[in-house]
Amino acid sequence: MKSLAWNRMDEASRREALARPAQARADELRGGVERIIAIVREGGDTALRELSAKYDRCALEAIEVDESEFAAAEAALDSVLKAAIREAAARIDLFHRAAAPQPVAVDTAIGVRVERILRPISRVGLYVPAGSAPLPSTALMLGVPARIAGCHDVVLCSPARADGRCDEAVLYAARLTGVHKVFKLGGAQAIAAMAYGTASVPKCDKLFGPGNAWVTEAKLQVSSDPDGAAIDMPAGPSEVLVIADADANPVFVAADLLSQAEHGPDSQVILLSPSADLLARVAAEVERQCAALPRADVARQALAQSRLILVESLAQAVEVSNRYAPEHLILQVAEPRALLDRIDSAGSIFLGQWTPESVGDYCSGSNHVLPTYGHARSYSGVSVASFQKQISVQEVSADGLRQIGPCTATLAAAEQLEAHRRAVTLRLEALA
Repeated sequence: MKSLAWNRMDEASRREALARPAQARADELRGGVERIIAIVREGGDTALRELSAKYDRCALEAIEVDESEFAAAEAALDSVLKAAIREAAARIDLFHRAAAPQPVAVDTAIGVRVERILRPISRVGLYVPAGSAPLPSTALMLGVPARIAGCHDVVLCSPARADGRCDEAVLYAARLTGVHKVFKLGGAQAIAAMAYGTASVPKCDKLFGPGNAWVTEAKLQVSSDPDGAAIDMPAGPSEVLVIADADANPVFVAADLLSQAEHGPDSQVILLSPSADLLARVAAEVERQCAALPRADVARQALAQSRLILVESLAQAVEVSNRYAPEHLILQVAEPRALLDRIDSAGSIFLGQWTPESVGDYCSGSNHVLPTYGHARSYSGVSVASFQKQISVQEVSADGLRQIGPCTATLAAAEQLEAHRRAVTLRLEALA
């Protein structure tokens, strides 16, 4: 990891220090995804089978997971793992129900009632990656809020293995959360299938979930097409920023940095501290712990584009963090809540030395599908609200129109919208 001192850098150097790994939408990637989407739209299920053979190296007879596969998956799973999945699902459900939007009804004037009602997005598509490792936790993070929101049709796609089956833990989590249909599809072709529909895969209104560069590009392309589907948020590689004081445990800090670095070679981790000694101890500890990791080679590639940054104070660390807007922000300081009010932009925040980012990934109850690549400045993580539409309703009585009609007419006239004005004044004249 590169060591830097924030106050010794000019503005250009600071921008470079906080730059994410390049995620250029290269012409080759963009064009490749466009071709896959076109092939799926033209060829439907036949194209999906051909693409699965090409990219996932599996021959699919049935695209959809059937009941026997769900039963076999449940029977094959270790009971301890099944219990952990159920335990995590219960906590995710508990938090997401408590945080879900609620209907609102307010009388804004006598005889004027304004409401907000909630309706589920009818059909949603969930994508659960299974590239370097399957992610049953993502099935929980997407399936639970979709169930709470009341979505009528919940479709899930996850890549099949070479034997033509999906990961058993992903299937168990999907069934546990009430997903209605699961398809053995991955990559851009899965996104295309859910966005446009095929004979087997129903067309979805909104797509959710992380994925590799091909999946991300496919989501961006279908979301910009009026015939495609909305998406949860723009996404990039996983990232974490840690703010640590001089008394932070370097073993814990290093473990948190490595827990994100092992996600992929394009992940990024950043440590900010006012203590040069702490930075040095963490650097040594990262090397020691990394050597023992099964995914050490992946982690080292991520660490090569990561940073250890010396700051003047914890206050300055917060300023730098807000500028970076991390997906995950860990506050390994003596009084983390003292910094909380100053934090403006982060996907999810972890307070204190006993709160590793890993608990948020799996079972604290919060959601791990979060905005990355600086999108935390304007996007939030997935929640029940992500699966709902908020619709406003208003009801005005005759007395209510007498109350607010003149205001409406005045503003409509100021905007030179005469029909708007008359829609009010004609009624007021009828009430006179």
